[in-house]
Amino acid sequence: MTNRQAPTGCGEQDFGEKYALLSRAEAIFEASRCLYCHDAPCIQSCPTAIDIPTFIRKIRTDNLRGAARTILSANLLGDSCARVCPVEVLCQSTCVFERWGQEPIAIGRLQRYAMHHGVVGADATAILDKAEQRSGQSVGLIGAGPASLACAGTLALLGHEAVLYEKDGYPGGLNATGVAPYKFKLGDNLQEVAFLESLGMEIRTGVEVGVDVSVDELLEQHAAVFLGLGLGADSKLGIPGQDCAGVVGAVHWIRQLKTDPELDVSGIEQAVVVGGGNTAVDAARELRGVGVPKVTMVYRRSRTEMSSYDHELAAALDEGVQLIERAAVAEVLAADGKATAVRLVEVDAGRPSDRDAGTLPAQLVVLAIGQSKLRDLATSFADVACDARGCVEVDLESMATGNPRVFAGGDGVNGGMEVVNAVHDGQLAAHSIDRLIRGGSHDQA
Repeated sequence: MTNRQAPTGCGEQDFGEKYALLSRAEAIFEASRCLYCHDAPCIQSCPTAIDIPTFIRKIRTDNLRGAARTILSANLLGDSCARVCPVEVLCQSTCVFERWGQEPIAIGRLQRYAMHHGVVGADATAILDKAEQRSGQSVGLIGAGPASLACAGTLALLGHEAVLYEKDGYPGGLNATGVAPYKFKLGDNLQEVAFLESLGMEIRTGVEVGVDVSVDELLEQHAAVFLGLGLGADSKLGIPGQDCAGVVGAVHWIRQLKTDPELDVSGIEQAVVVGGGNTAVDAARELRGVGVPKVTMVYRRSRTEMSSYDHELAAALDEGVQLIERAAVAEVLAADGKATAVRLVEVDAGRPSDRDAGTLPAQLVVLAIGQSKLRDLATSFADVACDARGCVEVDLESMATGNPRVFAGGDGVNGGMEVVNAVHDGQLAAHSIDRLIRGGSHDQA
């Protein structure tokens, strides 16, 4: 296990947590509200089916190690999911109190409390049951994001070796460099990764598959391979001026905020964020959080059509972010190679028109319009195919690709969903790989 440290002096350290950690009294009071429903709709709306009423009951009796064990037995990334999951539209949205017009149980905050206190001073093997007999077989995992970490951790528990190949210097995928700092900081991610590493997995950072190690070498060295590819680089608009200084992708910008102590926004008076998804909202809120006076989101459709969560957008607007609807950026204007403004046009049925909608001053333009897919790496494995969107095609019951030794999950399969969905994919794939290694078919029940 490698002792990795987050860099100091980065902008993300200016942000507090979205919600403060509950005190013991607050946690027990909140846990006491839970009705322990016999049908537990909250379990059904959790992609990893955490036994939510049971871990809440254990909090109520101060059995925090037991609460953490209940969470981790269903979701190995229970800490990050407690903080980054949109519980407002998942487990908490189906709480019976919500149906009755009352405040739902604060499931996410209770899970955060259980994970914080339940794993203190322990490694994962002190909480989870690891197979005593080892299979002697290893699995290679491309990427060290949530899907691969969940897959590797499950494989380790099942008695197999797991080696993760991560081209970045920080393991964790978007949990490391792409999650808004008021939700989950890089240092918190590294602590969770270290906890999972204590199961016995090996993470090789700075290793790029296809460059430092070939696809053929992976298949020679491992019984199976898991593709936890995630997504690629930020997409561009294809407009004049998009390559001038001051135009960046949203994921790149968030990474800078979390990892670059030299990031300086003091000269930025106005910023424009292009897009209407959750990443766009995160980038806009972060810009306001680090002191940019005016931040404007530009979206080509209406607010009601934005893919971002309503509660996240509402928070951004409360923090001073402005929103321009039904407009598109047609050009980035520049002086001396640096962005100074964007030219807007009106939009018809989601498509830019030739009708001018004015200019908007901006020294920084952040593009949050999606990311490319890493289809070339995926299809370098024989019989692995991608769909029209560039996502890896799998059997959703087993996460198996067309190659019987290659499995996949996470954003590279679903196109970009939540961390909890990636965890579900990784854990499901691990059980399929376990059956394959032990001589069974991965499509068995």
